[in-house]
Amino acid sequence: MRLAGVIGHPIAHSLSPVIMNAAIAATSLDWVFVAFDVAEGDGPRAIDAVRTLGLVGLSVTMPHKEAVITALDGLTTDAEVLGAVNCVFRDGASLVGDNTDGPGLIRSLAEHEDLDVAGRRCAVLGAGAAARSVIRALASHGAAEVCVVNRGAARAESAALLAGRVGRVGRPTDVSSMDLVINATPVGMAGVASGGSPLDVELIGAHHVLVDLVYHPIQTPFLLAGAQRGARCIGGVGMLVGQACLAFERWSGCPAPASAMTAAVTAELAARSRA
Repeated sequence: MRLAGVIGHPIAHSLSPVIMNAAIAATSLDWVFVAFDVAEGDGPRAIDAVRTLGLVGLSVTMPHKEAVITALDGLTTDAEVLGAVNCVFRDGASLVGDNTDGPGLIRSLAEHEDLDVAGRRCAVLGAGAAARSVIRALASHGAAEVCVVNRGAARAESAALLAGRVGRVGRPTDVSSMDLVINATPVGMAGVASGGSPLDVELIGAHHVLVDLVYHPIQTPFLLAGAQRGARCIGGVGMLVGQACLAFERWSGCPAPASAMTAAVTAELAARSRA
């Protein structure tokens, strides 16, 4: 049996073992995926452990996404540009860091929502790590415009640069003219004090496609408000599974069983909501 895992702190809440072990079971690999609680500052030592113990792959979550970089042998272009790693895979004897968040969202939208971002005017709410990965991925896949809406102007400007010539900083009112609106803030997440919608619902119309990267609860206040105004609404499970699919394929060389992974995490989220 071979071992893969995820590192973070805290890590008990992580859904990665649920998703990845569902993928392992569906593909009959002789693997197991476990969560490792690694204290802040010990990320590079965890990479050393990957080498020593022969792990087939590693997912990386907060607070280690930047810290592990110094211990790796190389980075993909996405990880290098973003300065953050959420997936470590083997390339021969080397350990390479990747960032699969944004590409995972694009893949999920295309494969499971029949939604191509090419040519669309997109607004991204937020400028944190997830937002930055999404901004870069939107531009890389042909978005006509990527408008970054964030309370801090400096972070918004830095994030918008990731979209190159199609990126710009915007105001909340600019959302009205967009096609696709992505909430990449924690607003609406279960257990987060700042509940409600990250955007004035009066700015949402029936022409919008709304995507919320928050996946717990599955139906966030943002999506519920959008549905009431006739918008097409897509929850955060898609990106959660999409980024995991890309990591699983990096590690195994097998097509990821997205349906099995989605079913497992959806069931787990439903159970947590009832608890």
